[in-house]
Amino acid sequence: MKYSFDAAPDGPTQKKVQYYAMLGTRGIWKDGWKAAAIHAPLTNKGNFDKDEWELYNVAEDRSESKNLAKENPAKLKELIDAWFEEAEKNKVLPLDDRGAAQILTIERPADEPARDRYLYYPNTSPVPEGVAVNVRGRNYKILANVEITSPDASGVIFAHGSRFGGHALFIKDRKLYYVYNFLGITEQQLVSNTTLSPGKYTLGMEFIKESAGQYGETNGKAKLYIDDKVVAEGPMKTQPAKFTLSGDGLCVGFDSGDAVSGLYKTPGTFKGGTIQLVGVTVEGKPYENLEAEARRALMGQ
Repeated sequence: MKYSFDAAPDGPTQKKVQYYAMLGTRGIWKDGWKAAAIHAPLTNKGNFDKDEWELYNVAEDRSESKNLAKENPAKLKELIDAWFEEAEKNKVLPLDDRGAAQILTIERPADEPARDRYLYYPNTSPVPEGVAVNVRGRNYKILANVEITSPDASGVIFAHGSRFGGHALFIKDRKLYYVYNFLGITEQQLVSNTTLSPGKYTLGMEFIKESAGQYGETNGKAKLYIDDKVVAEGPMKTQPAKFTLSGDGLCVGFDSGDAVSGLYKTPGTFKGGTIQLVGVTVEGKPYENLEAEARRALMGQ
């Protein structure tokens, strides 16, 4: 994010100061001088008080090849003080150094009351994550009533998230798949041991949590169902953070935005049958990082 200020409002317009802040990395330009501090954003490894500031005379050194921070500490301090002055004016302070998982696990206020059963239907717009079912850190089931009319039926039944994290239930090569994409790092897959032929089915999966991981993830076991028969099962872990910052909501009959799994391409529209509805049930409290929430509250004081 970049900000510019006119230091001579009564005269000809001429920008004298520019400062920026992006994910903790900060910088300022003033009268031909530039100071900048690189930050480690969203990793819990950053420390604003220990970030090393660099100083360049860009009026003479446009390529910023020579760092003058040690040679000219007075000028560096002048620019750092100027950065904090502008940051204070524009309500950038206090600086927020929470990690990505901490930011993404904090729930936003919503008019939609939380419940333990959700029903979703095809041919609707994606449901934003802020009001969609929250499966993080919980036992959950996804069940879909589907009628297959073609032996070559394929496509997405249910999808929530993107290639950076999410989960999807879909049919490919006449088999039922469930993929949980863990933070875009690992695609955990369950594939049915039988093929699907035309007919009416209840297709779905179940996740039962067993333990909490070192970084807030939830370890457990997942099962894939065709009607009441388990057709695949195995260990699975779910992430504590939201699937997306924006977009890529919960979808039935297609996948919006980035595909959750590399096994299909968006929109992955369901073909060769009809989806009546998809139900999602959840048990237990959603993931809560109380320590992170307490820090967030204190930072707002």
